Amino acid sequence: MADMLVKLYTLPSLEAEIAAQEEQGIVIRRAIAPEKTTILAWVEAQFNTRWMSECDVSFKNAPPSCWIAVENQQIIGFACYECTCKNFFGPIGIGEAARGRKVGKALLLACLHDMRTQGYGYAIIGGAGESVADFYRKTVGATVIEDSSPGIYQGMLRG
Repeated sequence: MADMLVKLYTLPSLEAEIAAQEEQGIVIRRAIAPEKTTILAWVEAQFNTRWMSECDVSFKNAPPSCWIAVENQQIIGFACYECTCKNFFGPIGIGEAARGRKVGKALLLACLHDMRTQGYGYAIIGGAGESVADFYRKTVGATVIEDSSPGIYQGMLRG
């Protein structure tokens, strides 16, 4: 799984994606501290403990670097950045029932636009597997960073 690089100064519009989600009754917004335990429980139940741990770190940033998708007062997706390393995007996860509704695109753009606002010119997508690399290429023009696998996750404990 190679890392990917994204030019933040050439991102597609965020406003159009937020509006498209709102038309479906989905709100894309930054998570707030009182929601932390609810979000972490959802991430662990839907995905895994490693992503939950990374999401936990996002709440230590000020402001939190976790964005969520909410429909009918229920979380249906999340995305974070600066969890494992500075300037790294990820993880991102969309609940199974919400897939195919472009929720992931909206969350990805929300995070990357936020990173741009914080002064970054580029972002790194850490350990992008082949199953999602095409999504990043098509959505934000991400390119593979040569010789970046296994990258920062080399030797990571898995339990």
